[in-house]
Amino acid sequence: MACFAYFVYNPLVAMVLGGLFSLSFIVGFGLRRKARHSVRCSVYGALGGMLDKSMAGF
Repeated sequence: MACFAYFVYNPLVAMVLGGLFSLSFIVGFGLRRKARHSVRCSVYGALGGMLDKSMAGF
């Protein structure tokens, strides 16, 4: 999606989109670590949550 946004619009849109995905991942990871999940579980859960939230509009 970021590559598509880069070619259609401009690099700024792709950076904003990437930043939103990164922020979502970091927040999800932090919340899971705070809940005392393992690092591996936190990474997988944050990735799944990020993908889940990004598909919510569809």
